[in-house]
Amino acid sequence: MMEITFPGGVQVNAQYSGFVIATDQPESSGGLNSAPSPFELFLASLGTCAGFFALRFCQQRELPTTGMRMELTSERNADTRRLDQVRITLHLPDGFPEKYRSAIIRSTDQCTVKKALLDPPEIVLSVV
Repeated sequence: MMEITFPGGVQVNAQYSGFVIATDQPESSGGLNSAPSPFELFLASLGTCAGFFALRFCQQRELPTTGMRMELTSERNADTRRLDQVRITLHLPDGFPEKYRSAIIRSTDQCTVKKALLDPPEIVLSVV
């Protein structure tokens, strides 16, 4: 179980498995900008999940990872503010074997966060 707590202001924290995941809002939204916003953590979750799959692909094949990195950018609809696109760009290390380029894309595409977005679960809210 994950517990959500409200430590003050517009901060909202998640406590899970011995960790505290802090969130806040930017000053323009009434926060102190002391932690990432929940939406930023959502994007970070997607990026770090994809990154894990890319990293494991390389580790399992003993491929170099020095210099490997990812960039994640997102685009929102100006009118609805709905998230329209997330683009993940994987920068491979120098000397990365050409024969593995397609395979690392397929592997990275197995990210479980991405899969949850593509086939979203039902979210049930109750009040007690």
